Amino acid sequence: MTIYSIDLDPVSLKLDASVGHIADLTIRDGERLLSPLHRAPWVDDPAAEFPAGTAPNVKRLSGDFLCAPFGRNDIENAPSHGWSANSVWDHVETLRQDDRLTVAFRLQRRVMGATVEKRIMLVAGHPFVYQQHSFTGGAGAISAAHHVMVHMENGGDLTFSPKHGARTPSEALEMDPSRGRSILAYPAQSTDLTEFPLANGGFADLTRYPPGQNHEDFLTLVEAAEVKDARVKDVGVEDTRSEAPVHSLGWTVVSRKAEQDHVIVLKQPGVLPVTMLWMSNGGRNYAPWSGRHAGVLGIEDARASPLGHADSCGENEFTRSGVPTCFDLGSERKIIIRQVIGACAASPRAGKLIDVSEQDGMLIKRFDTGETRSLNYAADYLTG
Repeated sequence: MTIYSIDLDPVSLKLDASVGHIADLTIRDGERLLSPLHRAPWVDDPAAEFPAGTAPNVKRLSGDFLCAPFGRNDIENAPSHGWSANSVWDHVETLRQDDRLTVAFRLQRRVMGATVEKRIMLVAGHPFVYQQHSFTGGAGAISAAHHVMVHMENGGDLTFSPKHGARTPSEALEMDPSRGRSILAYPAQSTDLTEFPLANGGFADLTRYPPGQNHEDFLTLVEAAEVKDARVKDVGVEDTRSEAPVHSLGWTVVSRKAEQDHVIVLKQPGVLPVTMLWMSNGGRNYAPWSGRHAGVLGIEDARASPLGHADSCGENEFTRSGVPTCFDLGSERKIIIRQVIGACAASPRAGKLIDVSEQDGMLIKRFDTGETRSLNYAADYLTG
């Protein structure tokens, strides 16, 4: 295990280069030190036991990592979520320029023949981690996702950029009651995030977490879109699509109750058109989960199908509605994916968060009380 520390006030970050996971993230807001990301309880437990065949990404499950492909790896011989989440990243360079610090890493293994690089950038005075992954060369197609994990001691509220709706896959994560429990209906869908069908009747409000007790669930949110017949150019890739996002900034904000903070995840909706939510709330009984992995929400911004690499590369329920689920690789092509993670303290007087936008080099949070808060933010990072 090799840990790299990357620090530039107000952000302190540690990368577990043995698997490419963010092992720890601390963000200072005034006198408060915020810890927005989750680290599985068994990672630092020397007595932890793992069933045979447990993937490294589960053994060292932390913070955020790149999935390439997302989920089942049924084209290339590699563990679930790909070598990008399960093998070594080498440090390439550290660059300091003006108020910015950038640290670059390269995955030792290739993914579908492509070279994969990770660039983490911190900006002085910004409460954000700016993260870029790139695929150079290769052949075929690859799905990809960021696997951000947030822990909530006593739940919280969720706010999203405009979504077309939510849907669960054909089968629940836990079908065998002896191994675990899921509570959402499978398959199901809803255009109202406050009313998603439950397996036993009734509805779950997806804007509040958790929706129940002792459950393991998964669903996909699709960005709100408008019909377009023109070609749309994403960063590093060009597609013909029937639909394009109606907004330029994709976001998820977790307003944690006990922690009294806001965890912010930003994306390019045209590049990563879906947000998958993994609700891990004590619903798995077997090791290493053993009912102790609770209060965790995975926010997985992606260009992927939840059913794995092969499904992502073919026609599926998303592509049939104009939502791309993979990137096409090529010897003369470079795919670039950017994402931003941040956090700030919450004010009890501010009310409920209702909107996030960018303006004049700031990220603006708006609340239902009419209050706003501005955060230092490099707006050109996702739009440039």
